[in-house]
Amino acid sequence: MTDNSVGVPPLLDHIVVAAPDLEAVVADFERATGVRPVKGGSHERFGTRNYLISFGGDAYMEFVGIDPELSEPSVPRPFNLDDLADPVVSTWVLHPEDPDAAVESIRAAGIDVGDLSAASRLKPDGELLTWRLTPPLQGGLNGVIPFLIDWEDSVSPAHSVEPRATLQSFVIHTNDPDALGGYLAALGTGVDMCCRGDECPSGKCQGELPCLGLAVSGPEGTWTL
Repeated sequence: MTDNSVGVPPLLDHIVVAAPDLEAVVADFERATGVRPVKGGSHERFGTRNYLISFGGDAYMEFVGIDPELSEPSVPRPFNLDDLADPVVSTWVLHPEDPDAAVESIRAAGIDVGDLSAASRLKPDGELLTWRLTPPLQGGLNGVIPFLIDWEDSVSPAHSVEPRATLQSFVIHTNDPDALGGYLAALGTGVDMCCRGDECPSGKCQGELPCLGLAVSGPEGTWTL
């Protein structure tokens, strides 16, 4: 598989873009890049669904939003979907070689990412995709500390999704790069950091730091968020 990734952090599994209007953000991405994300499937427990594109190699991007065909979930939807006003780079996900050891490593560094637990999604072809993951971290960390995934015997969408695009850049906007860099190093990864004052320079995370930004390109151009 061709690796279409330029700015991919070590161990990146995928980047999550959450949107209040999933179809609109997918259409916007297609207009900007010339690449049409493919439907991934629904997460019945959380009342969500997604679209996917691959960066090649082991990394991909997930567009996630509310699935209007599913019943209201008994738990809050992830990635703050119930309250979002605009699309946002919500968080990112790593696939360490030993996920259980990575959980303990970052706990020792001062961040409890939670425990790995079972999850699943029904693909459009009816196949059940299963994996283990830690819960996404939100709150004051604003999604910049990645959560962890273990695909076990399943095949990651990075290897099965046809649409391809190039991750040109992935950056954390922060006013505390040293602390964040230490946490990421404990997970065996790192990312470019843009150090700015007290507010997000793009205004895309309700003005709050830290937050995530990216640029993804295709044959027709580049989409940024």
